[in-house]
Amino acid sequence: MTDHKAIHSIFTGLKPFTVGFDDMFDHLDMVHNHIPHLTANNYPPYNIVKTGSLTYDIEVALAGYNKKDVQVTYENNMIKINSVKSKDEKEVEDNDGILHKGIAKRNFYKSFTIAEDIEVKGAELKDGLLRVSLEKIVPDHKKARTINIK
Repeated sequence: MTDHKAIHSIFTGLKPFTVGFDDMFDHLDMVHNHIPHLTANNYPPYNIVKTGSLTYDIEVALAGYNKKDVQVTYENNMIKINSVKSKDEKEVEDNDGILHKGIAKRNFYKSFTIAEDIEVKGAELKDGLLRVSLEKIVPDHKKARTINIK
């Protein structure tokens, strides 16, 4: 198991030797402070898939959910995925005659910290799998190029 205090001190120790990484260190501090909360919640299950050299998908297993039951938001380099349930749906669930409910549509909340150079391209819910597509945007000045020798 990783010693979270040691990791935190490494980040803190690097701050005096870096320029322009303040936001990254702030995000790492936030993630560090939420590690117990983030690792305790494993529902719903998810994958993070590298689909190309600059593209990624976050896949979340949501059997029984449809588009109106799920909300995906992006703000301050955080993707937040959570369940949405109206009061009317709760009343229908309580009175719809189900004798055993093995497939529960329980409330959930997932968040992912996204690097500043990652762009959210869209989200799709199909066959019980929510897929949030992401792409790393590489500015022209950072792309590989050949330097002419004079």
